Amino acid sequence: MRLIRGGWALPQFADGCVATIGNFDGVHLGHRSIICELADEGARRGLPVVVVLFEPQPLEYFRPEDAPPRLTRLREKLACMCDLPVDAVLLLRFTSAFAAMPPETFIQRVLVEGLRVRHLLIGDDFRFGNRRSGDYSLLRAVSAAAGFDVADTRSIQFDGVRVSSTLIRETLSASNMALATRLLGRPFFLCGRVIEGNRLGRSIGFPTANMSVFGKTAPISGVFAVTMGGIAAQPIPGVANIGVRPTLGGRDDIRLETHLFDFDASIYGKRVSVYFHHKIRDEQLFQDISALKKQITQDVLSARAYFEHHATNPLLTVTT
Repeated sequence: MRLIRGGWALPQFADGCVATIGNFDGVHLGHRSIICELADEGARRGLPVVVVLFEPQPLEYFRPEDAPPRLTRLREKLACMCDLPVDAVLLLRFTSAFAAMPPETFIQRVLVEGLRVRHLLIGDDFRFGNRRSGDYSLLRAVSAAAGFDVADTRSIQFDGVRVSSTLIRETLSASNMALATRLLGRPFFLCGRVIEGNRLGRSIGFPTANMSVFGKTAPISGVFAVTMGGIAAQPIPGVANIGVRPTLGGRDDIRLETHLFDFDASIYGKRVSVYFHHKIRDEQLFQDISALKKQITQDVLSARAYFEHHATNPLLTVTT
């Protein structure tokens, strides 16, 4: 998959392409269905499949205080895209100039001149251009003259409910990791580089691999049974805490700390992925380090019991 970071001068696909535009936060079952449908159209036409993303996401630009925590940051989103029939991702920087662009200009510069789109698959609630004045109706009205056709995406239903990023956030917030896994089509995961911590975990017998994964918000928090990929042929099971570490005075940023079972190698600087399978408990404040150590011991037992009970689950061996 090719990643294209676009400014005003976009690359041209000589024979055109089929494309879709959106946030694709979570790259969940609904998103996967859209991309597979687009890939089928691309195969019929012999054209590459292009996904157009904005960074930051529009709501994060216009009203950052109202923007929900992401299910996937850009790195995780691209990792998921690599497993799908996507030939290229066009990443457009969302700036004040871009936000002020008239929708007709967006169509001409990005879709027609930049991508030479021949088929556009888009949600009928998609809005774009200055004051969000561009919509599906405008695209339909100009598409024929501009040399492409446009179709709207279908909602994907799961047990009678539309699959959406909002629903998955609500599911994660309710600690229903099994349902979130089914809606995503894979376990919720975070990736990043292992950094040095304060080595407290090692001093109490539970060394951890630490990652700074979010700013001040995250879609999940607490203690989880996890697996970590990126350091062995198969993901390694463990237990992880994601949060602000209140017992150690708290932090302004979200930190992910993972204790791996039966593993004692140095992995500082390694880029890893942590998959969340089951929530054990909420993050909590302990009176002292001794009480924290006692609880971590229990958390390890709970996580080990979970993995023993779910040893035949193929989702525990994901390698995204």
